[in-house]
Amino acid sequence: MTDLSVPNSSTSLVQPTPPDIGEPEAADLARELFGLEVRARALGSHQDRNFLLHGLPGQPRVLLKIANPSTSEAELVAQSLAAGHLAEREPTLRVPRTRPGLNGALVSAFTLQGQTLHARVLDFIDGDPLSGSGYLTPAAVRGIGTMAGRVARAFADFEIGGVERPHQWDLRRAPDVLAALAPEVADGALRAELERAAAAAWSLLAPLADTLPVQVVHGDLTDDNVVAPPAPPGTVRVPDGVIDFGDLNRSWAISEIAVTLSSLLHHAGGSVPTVLPALVEYHAVRPVSRSEAEALWPLVVLRAAVLVASAHQVLAANPENDYAAANLVHEKAIFERAVELPAAVATAAVLDALEMPRARPGLPSFRPLVPALTEGVTVLDLSATSPALHEGRWARPEIELELAAEAVRSGAAATITRYAEPRLTRSATHSSAEPANSALGVMATFAVSQDVLAPWSGILRVEPGTDSEPGTVGMTLIGEGVRLQLRGRFGSAASPSDAGERSVQAGDVLARAVSRLEVRAGRDGEDVVPEFTTAALARAWTAISLDPTALLFGSQVSAYPEPNPGAGARDLLERRHRSFANAQEYYYAEPPVMVRGWKEHLVDADGRIYLDMLNNVTSIGHAHPRLVQAVTEQLSLLNTNSRFNYPAVVDLAERLTDLLPAGLDSVFLVNSGTEAVDLALRISRAWSGRREVLAVREAYHGWSDLTDSVSTSIADNPGALTTRPSWVHTVDAPNSYRGRYRGVEAARYAEDALAVVRALTETGTPVGTFIAEAYYGNAGGMALPEGYLGTVVAAVRAAGGLYVADEVQVGYGRLGEWFWGFEQQGVTPDIVAVAKAMGNGYPLGAVITTAEIAEQYRSQGYFFSSAGGSPVSSVVGRTVLDVIRDERLQQNASLIGGYLKARLIQLADRHPLIGAVHGNGFYLGVEFVRDRETLEPAAEETLAICERLRELGVIMQPTSDRQCVLKIKPPMCLTRESADFFVRALDEVLDTGW
Repeated sequence: MTDLSVPNSSTSLVQPTPPDIGEPEAADLARELFGLEVRARALGSHQDRNFLLHGLPGQPRVLLKIANPSTSEAELVAQSLAAGHLAEREPTLRVPRTRPGLNGALVSAFTLQGQTLHARVLDFIDGDPLSGSGYLTPAAVRGIGTMAGRVARAFADFEIGGVERPHQWDLRRAPDVLAALAPEVADGALRAELERAAAAAWSLLAPLADTLPVQVVHGDLTDDNVVAPPAPPGTVRVPDGVIDFGDLNRSWAISEIAVTLSSLLHHAGGSVPTVLPALVEYHAVRPVSRSEAEALWPLVVLRAAVLVASAHQVLAANPENDYAAANLVHEKAIFERAVELPAAVATAAVLDALEMPRARPGLPSFRPLVPALTEGVTVLDLSATSPALHEGRWARPEIELELAAEAVRSGAAATITRYAEPRLTRSATHSSAEPANSALGVMATFAVSQDVLAPWSGILRVEPGTDSEPGTVGMTLIGEGVRLQLRGRFGSAASPSDAGERSVQAGDVLARAVSRLEVRAGRDGEDVVPEFTTAALARAWTAISLDPTALLFGSQVSAYPEPNPGAGARDLLERRHRSFANAQEYYYAEPPVMVRGWKEHLVDADGRIYLDMLNNVTSIGHAHPRLVQAVTEQLSLLNTNSRFNYPAVVDLAERLTDLLPAGLDSVFLVNSGTEAVDLALRISRAWSGRREVLAVREAYHGWSDLTDSVSTSIADNPGALTTRPSWVHTVDAPNSYRGRYRGVEAARYAEDALAVVRALTETGTPVGTFIAEAYYGNAGGMALPEGYLGTVVAAVRAAGGLYVADEVQVGYGRLGEWFWGFEQQGVTPDIVAVAKAMGNGYPLGAVITTAEIAEQYRSQGYFFSSAGGSPVSSVVGRTVLDVIRDERLQQNASLIGGYLKARLIQLADRHPLIGAVHGNGFYLGVEFVRDRETLEPAAEETLAICERLRELGVIMQPTSDRQCVLKIKPPMCLTRESADFFVRALDEVLDTGW
């Protein structure tokens, strides 16, 4: 064993309070020792005095660092040389080099109140540290891990005097440091918890000490001491600068990343799973050995305990130290999160992250708990894809008992749930946290009550049920190195009293007349295995949790795949990249695997429930039972093409024409919005005999050759405005918020468009078709200026052209006040193109026009679509309209949409990033700007906000040519509760960062 004893007294490990020097004295020292005529501004520190010096003409700012009295000159020289060494080994890292003083030395001594102190001037590294409790992106977390690896690699062969010293922050000395600091923690309960956690961590660490490499370490590579370069607002903060070498020391090499990980835990959303990507990146640069991996989390716990104790010591000596007081809040959070998992589970998570094999505990020899049952056992599927959890029959634990009872009524002798399965029944809607839904036990129900026998000999403890669970009894059997927990409805417990403890032998009756039994098993001597954990931690818990399935009936009835968080998503993404054209992009940098939907919610493969605020295609909600039933019934009868005569296609056509102004009475049915707009343009061309099209900028109309030709959104096609055919003419986007004309001047957009129409007529190329979204959707859900369409359409018609209303996104009641977008403008189109909401995700679109205009299409031949207007698609269209009417979804869009918009406007009062809230009903857009005067688009911020919202359980994406608007177009069944959840999540992101 390495000698871990401390040669000096334990108190020598604890540094005294920093010297009492103010800003005027610091400026004087800068002049006297370094010849700098500057101003000084104090920066916070636990142990030293730091001052930012500024005012050097034409020179960058520098840092004056006055060392703690306990720090020797040799140590300070070593710190300066170490920074230089790192800069040479890793030239792309920004490192503070030391500037010599007037005496030519790296360290300058001075006397204050009879005490010799040392000062240095260092380069000031510009940029932002990752300090505070705000959110850190996955990229930032990985970035700091990479940096820690580079620092550790660079120092692996760095040898110099002045670094081998008893030191408060050397984790090899943690027990002695805590012994010295603990008396300063006045809170007795907290002090005891620090001591208990540290002792447990040290007991795991001490046997590994001899195998852990020792080298020079930075010692404080934390979020406070890494700096991200100055960058445009919204850019992901990935650090490239290392500062503050004050804790430089020789110590265990693995302590470098342990310190880093601990510093990440207190940030918003910090946890074992969220910080481990930093370790993975560290490992890629500086490989971690097996013993180092096993030592890592105990070191994290020790670091956290020392941080808390040290803060109390500093505050005891200097209660006015606001820096230390503020840090103590974060340090307590670090400690709480460091110890929230059992040590074995945290270490298993480390090993899994590094893809290191580890042993899985298994069951000892046993007798079955219920030997009378050998067949007729039904496995309950409670996963996210379970057919039994249809029509929203999920997110309620009581469903588990209902499904078990149904299976028993259907003839099952017993049912059993799956071990480690993420149960959708245990997930929750409107939750910003990953659900604790992965079962670490199983539940069995019996058609006929059964006796439960002891699987092995041991000590049995019986606990009666609680008021919250009347009629239940809990039992714990400890034996064979296993703690077996049983809970359920027992007719009688085989014990002399309702509660107590006694010895049992294998095969003894533990309870009689059992109708339901929940079973968990864990290694004895470890923490109690919880009923549920998150999917991200399920695999790690198998370090102490045992699959008890075989115990029940003597065989493995359920073989649920071994939990492996994220593996399914990664594998699916790799397969997608190999087989799916990359031009078909996907949402999110790390997309979840979506497997289910219900109303305004989506569910991923791990049972995480997301609020879908984006899906304007799914107008009436995901998996609507009326639509499912209607499609199923029609598929069982007939599905063919519209050349046959059948009722559904006529019914749908009549329903559409009844919803439109008189005269729009001829319907074409197609498969998509692109096809609808394409056909509308062809019909208009056939009518006018002209190719000339007038289109509005910043609009998207489809991906076919014709619809792409009239699409002008550079978000969808960066070359849209420079690659339009000569027959496409564009007018300014009538954006009254940020366009050329704003506010009351927005009426001038119509005047400018009118001038274009007249000019084209005068040059002999009059407009044949004017196409426009009836409500400005692709730009973020904005109403057109009042009277805009009326003016432009009248001019186009006077020139012999037609107006095509693109209602693909906005139609079907989404605006709340109006069923069609063109109604807001008081204009009747010549041709209407609709899709998306029309099919609720089924491929369905329509073009509606007058009989006279429709007849002109015959000059192009006849029209036919194999699937457009099929019996099934017609039934889909008819059913969607029925649901919108019967469930009053248009009225819901008006009521809840108005409520949502009002709440979003309230957010804008507190968050200056929100420049405006656009739209009506469920056709809204929150526009983010960096400056409310210049309206500089916050595009990078918007994308990052969407990524963070997904982590908090909300599906959202940017829109507009500037990609700075949240596209808020949820299913029209959105509830007030869901609207509130979205606002809370957005508020949290804007508060804590993205």
